[in-house]
Amino acid sequence: MQTTNLRSENTAPAESAQAVTPNDSADLAGLSRALYIGSYGNANVDMADGTTILFLGLSSGQILPIRAKRVRLTNTTATNIIALY
Repeated sequence: MQTTNLRSENTAPAESAQAVTPNDSADLAGLSRALYIGSYGNANVDMADGTTILFLGLSSGQILPIRAKRVRLTNTTATNIIALY
């Protein structure tokens, strides 16, 4: 598994945000610093290192502090997801 170096700019607060439309073939605009989960559900995510993981039972209003490159439509039931950059 390849990891991304932890640098100060990766731990600073987000500078921008973009609504996420889950898609099985299109990446996010860039690697997220975190995902905001607007409505309860699951999120099927491609991580920065290329692995795919299904996060189950995410709460409304939860901040998921992950470096995601894609939120997949398949198996994602959470809605109103926002990528924080």
